[in-house]
Amino acid sequence: MKTLTKTSELAAFCAHAAQFDYVTVDTEFLRERTYYSQLCLVQLAVPGEGEDDAVLVDPLSDGLSLDPLYTLFKDESVVKVFHAARQDLEIFYTDGGIIPTPLFDTQVAAMVCGFGEQVGYETLVRKIVKQPLDKSSRFTDWSRRPLSDAQKTYALADVTHLRGIYEFLAAKLAQNKRIQWVQEEMQVLTAPGTYVVKPEDAWKRLKTRTNSGRFLAIARELARFRESYAQRNNVPRSRVYKDDALMELASNKPKSLKDLGRSRLLLRDARKGEIAEGILKAIEVGLNCPPEECPKPDTSREKLQVNPALADLLRVLLKAKAETAGVAQKLVASAADLDAISAGMRDLLALNGWRHEVFGADALRLCEGEIALTAKGHHIKIIEL
Repeated sequence: MKTLTKTSELAAFCAHAAQFDYVTVDTEFLRERTYYSQLCLVQLAVPGEGEDDAVLVDPLSDGLSLDPLYTLFKDESVVKVFHAARQDLEIFYTDGGIIPTPLFDTQVAAMVCGFGEQVGYETLVRKIVKQPLDKSSRFTDWSRRPLSDAQKTYALADVTHLRGIYEFLAAKLAQNKRIQWVQEEMQVLTAPGTYVVKPEDAWKRLKTRTNSGRFLAIARELARFRESYAQRNNVPRSRVYKDDALMELASNKPKSLKDLGRSRLLLRDARKGEIAEGILKAIEVGLNCPPEECPKPDTSREKLQVNPALADLLRVLLKAKAETAGVAQKLVASAADLDAISAGMRDLLALNGWRHEVFGADALRLCEGEIALTAKGHHIKIIEL
């Protein structure tokens, strides 16, 4: 197992990798104590069985720069293959402002190829490359050095088996003429906005049961301050204050340090200093927000007149069409999408692109009364009306 600790070594491997059609990539990182993931290890592999065809890159080594890797990520002639890529891509975008392209995510491809919902890497290793996967080093502090041989073996397996998985899925997609389907799904993963959290939008992640504009204005400012503080100090949001404490603050509206001291849910460190001052200022801003500028929750779907019977028929249709196409149901449409379609909404992802071909076209025909469904044995058939 080769571990690269110098920029020159990484540059040499990346020059080697640029000669191939694809390179498999994975990372090991820590995020329990920071806002941004701490990159601890990068695993890379190219086609082949030689010792030089799969390496570990140690980004914690003094003086090692990832610039050669980022140059490879920009090379349009080499497909960058990941499994469940989102967190890996967030790391590279945060660190280097770059998103690998062209990109292939084997988890998405496996869902398109009928391997089920959010299929795990271990499942694909077992089903496609027919190999066992050592899980003994799964819960490892990857920031500690030196790494043991067992840890290195575990980490390297994340990219060596990925080669066979990619080649199998790529061939199956070409055979089924579904490469474009996966490319459509990659658009979200390759969009920079996917990895940028704007403090002013942080409140939208909160789960609240109230539609009060004033409450939401306060919650928005509390979430904005928490996000800004967490980003600036590189600490997890929960280390500033948790969501339940934020909701308590938005409800009780404390106006002084003494009031903050009465909070049941606020962490001790948040009752003083910069965090306490930020909380009180955020509540003040929320209280003084003009009514017309208070946030308004999206209640459009709550007001939909869902047709329960039609929604149930759409569920049956989705199951039948997904099974016929050999694609995961949840990748095509969610339960909320089916309710929305039954209520008359048409501007939905489930009705566009490759999903229109698989499900959307017949879903619309079902809504218009142009087709009906009938059961024949264990199968659902479509009847033209």
